[in-house]
Amino acid sequence: MSNQGDTESSKTTICRLDDEMIAAVAAAEVITRPADVVAELIENALDAGADRIDISVTGDGTDQLVVRDNGQGMSKQDAILAVQRHTTSKINATKQAAGEITPTTQDGIIPPVETLGFRGEALASIATVGTLEIETNNGGPCGTMIKTNGPTAESVEPTGRACGTTITVNNLFEAVPARQEALASSQAEFARISKLVSHYALLHPMTAISLQHDGNDVLSTSGDGYTSALLGVYNREIAAQSTTIESTQTIDIDTKSSQITQTATIEINGVLVHPTVTRANRNAVSIAIDGRPVNNETLMAAIMNGYSDLLPGGQHPIAAVTVSLPGSLTDHNVHPRKQTVRIQTADLIADMIETSVSDALSTVDQRQIDTLSTELDVSLEALTDADQTSSAAVADADVLGQFQELYLLCSLDDTLLIVDQHAAHERITYERLCATVDETLPTVAIDPPVTVSLTPGQYSTLDCITDQLMTYGYEYTKRDDTQNTHKAINVHSVPAPLGQPAAPVSIRDAIDALQNDDTPSVAHERTDTLAELACHQSLRAGEILDSPAADELLNQLGACENPYACPHGRPVVLTIDEMDLVRAFGRRNTRRD
Repeated sequence: MSNQGDTESSKTTICRLDDEMIAAVAAAEVITRPADVVAELIENALDAGADRIDISVTGDGTDQLVVRDNGQGMSKQDAILAVQRHTTSKINATKQAAGEITPTTQDGIIPPVETLGFRGEALASIATVGTLEIETNNGGPCGTMIKTNGPTAESVEPTGRACGTTITVNNLFEAVPARQEALASSQAEFARISKLVSHYALLHPMTAISLQHDGNDVLSTSGDGYTSALLGVYNREIAAQSTTIESTQTIDIDTKSSQITQTATIEINGVLVHPTVTRANRNAVSIAIDGRPVNNETLMAAIMNGYSDLLPGGQHPIAAVTVSLPGSLTDHNVHPRKQTVRIQTADLIADMIETSVSDALSTVDQRQIDTLSTELDVSLEALTDADQTSSAAVADADVLGQFQELYLLCSLDDTLLIVDQHAAHERITYERLCATVDETLPTVAIDPPVTVSLTPGQYSTLDCITDQLMTYGYEYTKRDDTQNTHKAINVHSVPAPLGQPAAPVSIRDAIDALQNDDTPSVAHERTDTLAELACHQSLRAGEILDSPAADELLNQLGACENPYACPHGRPVVLTIDEMDLVRAFGRRNTRRD
């Protein structure tokens, strides 16, 4: 952007895409909820080089959204063009850097871009479903204020503003009642915004990002690194239990368009919270390709594989990972909101991520004892409904002992059973919860109450799921601390259906399960919540069971409708047949032959 102020000779950097480029983009931006607006405006601010972005939300965001940044700002000419469709500075800047003046395509392919935006659709799309006020200054003595009526500038006036841009969106969807009616509750819509802003804050740790809701501070990061970002989004405890990753690798790429092998440098950066702190779902895992948050199952699986056996069953990490790679290896024009990206050499990048995550975690001495290894060439088979062993037979097994305070070793006829005590207790607890969910669950009072910190998204959801939480046995009060952006509650009671109280922090997982759906009372949502409650109320690794307790666990497991799998689908019982041992040890017969 020019620094010469808003003069007639100022250089216009925003220009209209030609027809060929418009056809190549071929994916008009669709604004369906307030979070879409926030995402577009944050990305515009980042593209403008802002190192501070402040977001303010009123209600669910349809009344008013304000995003302020200290980026380059725009000249008057650029600001007028910016609200029109198919106008952008992003592709033009890239082409100019390559020595090409016009923003056009080659063989219908969009040229590689290094910015988050490129379609020339964002502001125009927002202007069609709400009213825009834009205050901007590119460093001159006077800024520009524009008010829109649809994707055109209704008024253009001079204004006083420092370098940067402030965009205010009012009356979102007022002219599109169908979209307004399709929105979830006000709390759920703001929870989406809060989750989105949290992702950007963690993936752009060198940018100070703040979020306000109805005048109250929700989160604020200082822009000086990953630790501060975690502190702003979560709390001091989580920030203290983290480690960063940094990896760079140069790879050879065989291009389809030529027989020349090209080299590409791939960088992986991020922050990992130690596996002692987990979440019930993967909402706390943020992935970015070149700074843009994306959904990519391959890369998500790579992060999970990097944590490997460090995570408790059914739990997910808190992590933020950014992959930087040449634009020629990516296609961001796949999804209308650019949430999906097509990546060349995705498997290679996934391997890099998995290795980087694993190496980083191994340095913090967190890795648990490896799964028991053996030289026996024996296949451990999960017991399923198809097996001849009945549920009742499980209860008839004799307990031989406990291994690593994790597993019960049991004998049943000619079979050695290995029972995961946590998974077994989880199944028992889950079925008991399901049987009593329509009744009043037993609860245990917590005195004094325990303080539990929540993410901004969890905290903002509380008001619309209080009744469901009480149904599951949780009672809480919000902490009255308006000066602290780290939201917290005091937990006064927890469920205890089997007489074993759930940990107070399990309310986080209950909130996550309930907020994942716009209608949290539906049956499948209840099932997910019960599964998480069962996990938290179950025996943990390292808990010693005496003989009576072990026998009782098997008896209760045998009484379950499905004793073979925990609520998350993992096996509860593994078997080794006596004949497997005979073959493994090279014996010619069994003990009785």
